[in-house]
Amino acid sequence: MALTITKACINCDMCDPECPNEAISYGTEIYEINADLCTECKGHYDEEQCIKVCPIDCIIPDPDRPESELELLEKFIRIHGDSQ
Repeated sequence: MALTITKACINCDMCDPECPNEAISYGTEIYEINADLCTECKGHYDEEQCIKVCPIDCIIPDPDRPESELELLEKFIRIHGDSQ
C-alpha cells in the first residue's frame, strides 16, 4: 500500500529529498505523499527511505490505499518504465 504522513509531522524536510519517485511534497500544512507515485520504494530500495529518515515515525501505510507488492512494482514500471 502507499504510505501517508500523519498530522504529527514536524516539517523537518528529511523525507522529501529521499523519495526516489518524487511522491513527497509540502502540502498546505505538512508534507504529503502522492499515493499515485508512492511505491514504498519498491524497485529502488529494500526499505522505505522516508520511513528510515523520519525522526518522529509519522509515516505509515495508508489504510485507504491497500496495494500488494506486485501492484507496487507495476506502479514502479508505469512511473519509470521497465529499463531501470
